[in-house]
Amino acid sequence: MNATDRTPADLLRSALAADPGRPLVTFYDDATGERVELSVATFANWVAKTANLLQGDLGAEPGDRLALLLPAHWQSAVWLLACASVGVVAEVGGDPAAADLVVSGPDTLEEARACSGERVALALRPLGGRFPQPPAGFADYAVEVPGQGDRFAPFVPVDADGPGLVVGGEELSYADVVERARADAAGQGRGAGARVLSGLGYDSWEGLSVGLYGALATGGSVVLCRNLDRLAPDALEQRTASERVTHTV
Repeated sequence: MNATDRTPADLLRSALAADPGRPLVTFYDDATGERVELSVATFANWVAKTANLLQGDLGAEPGDRLALLLPAHWQSAVWLLACASVGVVAEVGGDPAAADLVVSGPDTLEEARACSGERVALALRPLGGRFPQPPAGFADYAVEVPGQGDRFAPFVPVDADGPGLVVGGEELSYADVVERARADAAGQGRGAGARVLSGLGYDSWEGLSVGLYGALATGGSVVLCRNLDRLAPDALEQRTASERVTHTV
């Protein structure tokens, strides 16, 4: 990765330029049996479409606050990078009532209704499927995102030193996110090519660092596992081997 990269969106652009075909996020849901693998190019395409939705259809501007009510999931990772691309502050588990807009999974829709701004709902179904019945008062992400553009350019340059992420009650700038992710990876011996299996949620900095930002910061990849507690120990060993995992958290 380039030393001049100062935002997560910068890291993604560098990864795309360096090796667009390499795996970036491999997602498992051990409650449903789902497995999704996204290359850098595929992930970046989802991010571009989501950022266009966020900036265009939803009218989000730099500095706006987005309450992200999603578990550790590949689509959550997409939204985090889309926010960084636009300059929107992603508040993981944030208060919808205090946010400018909210992005919710299927289990937090009632909580999300407290947001007076734009509301987006994700069904979190395999292959990014839509809701069988769209929830009232929400835009269905799976319906809205496919028609968005494959390239994204922010209306306003993103300020790397401005607020970018709130997690665990701590607010970080985009530059802080990049610097801390690099430091974490170096301290744990996760260099270029590291493939990390993470069963942590996205509701803590550690979970975000090992489950997303560290892979972008080092040229590595992540095997992100939801409901990992449902997987038998021998099956976990098989996954670790088949996915060529180098680090497990």
